[in-house]
Amino acid sequence: MLTPLDDTLWHQLPTTFDHVWTSDPRFFDRYWFAIYAEDGSVAIQITMGAYRNMNVLDAGAVIIIDGRQHNLRVSRALDGSVETVCGPIRIRPIEPLKSFEIVIEPGDHAPHGRIVWECVEPAREEHPHFNRLHGRVVEDYRRFDQIGTASGWLEAGGRRIAFERWWSCRDHSWGVRRGMGVPEPVTGPKVPLAEKGHVMSFLFFSTDAMSGHLLFSGRGDDAPYTTGVVTERAGERVHHAARIALAVELHSGTRRFRRAGVTATFEDGRTLRLAVEARGASIAMQGLGYSGGYSDGKGLGAWRGTRFLESDTWDVSHPSQIVYPDGTQKEHWHRIQPVAVAADLDGTASRGTGSMTLTIAGRLPEHLRLESPA
Repeated sequence: MLTPLDDTLWHQLPTTFDHVWTSDPRFFDRYWFAIYAEDGSVAIQITMGAYRNMNVLDAGAVIIIDGRQHNLRVSRALDGSVETVCGPIRIRPIEPLKSFEIVIEPGDHAPHGRIVWECVEPAREEHPHFNRLHGRVVEDYRRFDQIGTASGWLEAGGRRIAFERWWSCRDHSWGVRRGMGVPEPVTGPKVPLAEKGHVMSFLFFSTDAMSGHLLFSGRGDDAPYTTGVVTERAGERVHHAARIALAVELHSGTRRFRRAGVTATFEDGRTLRLAVEARGASIAMQGLGYSGGYSDGKGLGAWRGTRFLESDTWDVSHPSQIVYPDGTQKEHWHRIQPVAVAADLDGTASRGTGSMTLTIAGRLPEHLRLESPA
């Protein structure tokens, strides 16, 4: 079926843009934005994803104010549409790779408002993500990351939050990934994380001297995945991470971090040390639909009919527990935390802001050092 994209000059296959190169139902293509007040008192995230083989476009928006997370999750049928509009959420590139307009129309939900996002550095690609399990491809996707600023306003819980050039970051990823649309088939024995252990650290940051992203993922004794690009503002020197080491101080009795140390060794041998400190409440990603989000527990990319909308408010003031509207509580592993960052690049110090995902599952892996970072 023809769509407006077919009247561009950018085809890569002898077919139309209404379908993709694989019939794998987990194929996705997704935006993600994070925006934070400098002191971490307000945290915002917005996402939108297309799942061509599930005939689904879904989106979500959350804002944390005073420890309460206001969530909006929506979904609709794609049916050949190429418009990046899902329910009340619209994400429009003003200038691709540079600026976006994000609008959330008002209604019987929160939040709503308008945001303009602008880059402060070029987008940087991660290394390709590719992984097999029992001979089957379970991951084959690409992602790029970018630091920017956001201006505008959002309203939720009777509060209107206006902001001007708040720190922000975003990513855009596409391909095949576990946890999208359908449950994973069983293709062999599964080693429980309690036996193997897993840690994933994903830090976006910028200081007055540099900015970038650093991603480390280690599972048991498997070779870890490491990717990262850091740009020095002076001379616009670009560094690529070769190794990343982690040290964390956790909130007592939890797997949530209070402070963390991230040490990146670049390909040219230089060393960057980052001292990271949590600020404000961390976003519980189920509120956006990730990690079994939505009231049906099916997570991102699942078919929910031609139109779907749900909105709720959670208490996320505790570092690890979520309190739901009915009073029930839950530990949720997938949290993203606003952080303060102190950087030292071979003796040159600078300070700034960042966004950090740090998930620790099962047996503590050898890639992680539990201590109070220096």
